[in-house]
Amino acid sequence: MKNHRFDRYLYMGITAVLVLAAATAVIFLFLERKAILALGGRIISILTPIIYGAVLAFLFSPVYNGGVRFTGELLGKKMKNEKLKAFLQKTVGTVLSLTLLYIIVVSLAMMIIPQLYSSIAGIVNTMPVYIQNLYEWLTGLFANNPPLEEMVLSVYQQAVIAVQDWSSSNLIPHLQSIGSFESLEKILGGVSNSVLTIFNLAKNILIGLIVMVYLLNIKDTLTAQVKKIVYAILPVRAANGTVEEFRYIHKVFSGFIIGKLIDSLIIGVLCFILMNLFKLPFALLISVIVGVTNVIPFFGPFIGAIPSAVLVFLISPRQCLYFVGLVLVLQQFDGNILGPKILGDSTGLSSFWVLFSILFFGGLWGFVGMIVAVPLTAVVFDLFSKFQCHFLRKKNLPQDTDDYMDLEKIDADSGRFIRQK
Repeated sequence: MKNHRFDRYLYMGITAVLVLAAATAVIFLFLERKAILALGGRIISILTPIIYGAVLAFLFSPVYNGGVRFTGELLGKKMKNEKLKAFLQKTVGTVLSLTLLYIIVVSLAMMIIPQLYSSIAGIVNTMPVYIQNLYEWLTGLFANNPPLEEMVLSVYQQAVIAVQDWSSSNLIPHLQSIGSFESLEKILGGVSNSVLTIFNLAKNILIGLIVMVYLLNIKDTLTAQVKKIVYAILPVRAANGTVEEFRYIHKVFSGFIIGKLIDSLIIGVLCFILMNLFKLPFALLISVIVGVTNVIPFFGPFIGAIPSAVLVFLISPRQCLYFVGLVLVLQQFDGNILGPKILGDSTGLSSFWVLFSILFFGGLWGFVGMIVAVPLTAVVFDLFSKFQCHFLRKKNLPQDTDDYMDLEKIDADSGRFIRQK
């Protein structure tokens, strides 16, 4: 005969032990949070090449899959050797992915580096002209208001004097002391640190490329192994739900991020065309900045527009106004026409939650957090919605949000919804 009292006490004891273990773990995590954060940072640093490779494999998987499908259709049933056919398909997909990555990196480098160098050199060489032009523009702008003109020009002159003082007291003496032993020691230390940083970055990128190739070629096998583990651990119904949720996560992330990259590329090209059409300066450099920062939802156009507007303002305040108007038009076009056309309603988030997610995850993880904020929040909302609907179904309550509008309470006996009067 089964001893139900013993089983109850056993369950209570196990529950108590688990609660104590969880509480101890929470206290330990709080007390040793610095060490744990340092350990987490160390682990992330070690796994940086793997992270690079995984991100690249995720971004270039559509190209790889397209190459595999194209090669399979091209070979068709002509090739009887399935192993050789699969090898050729994977080879073509890998070569296409690496070739596209090489073209993107080289094209961006050839566009940005010369333009950036010439822009900085031009600004430095013509800085006195910019200062005088800005002074004349401010004088003309406030000519009809002498008191305001005097105040603005006074602030402007103080700013110019501060920059000149900094140059004469800090920048120039530092440059003049390059020949001293202390300066040489600092330079050598800085150079060695820079070389080490560049070496580590190059190593991580190289290993990341190798990891990318491996992941692209074994992603189907990895997916099958993960499914095997899920079905081995969980009941079949729970495993089906888990696999379906991971499929939804992949759909949201791939649809949003790849769609956003295409959207940003189009915006960058349009910005370049319009800037050349209106003969605005630094067209190529600014278009690249606007296109790259446009990947960030909501704040992206403003993040790219502010430094770009400063560059144009140094050349001509009037052209700066034209540029600001151009960016506003592009932002409206992207937000109301191009973005919805490409992305659709891939996340289902309202504007408030988009803003909240960008601020929250951007504060946690910086630039990367701002990029993944929207799809990550969409996934969290989907999981929460499924759990919510599960418990509502168990209580035989409606799952539609509209049913709870103006609800005062639910009668516990009859289940009737009582509305607010």
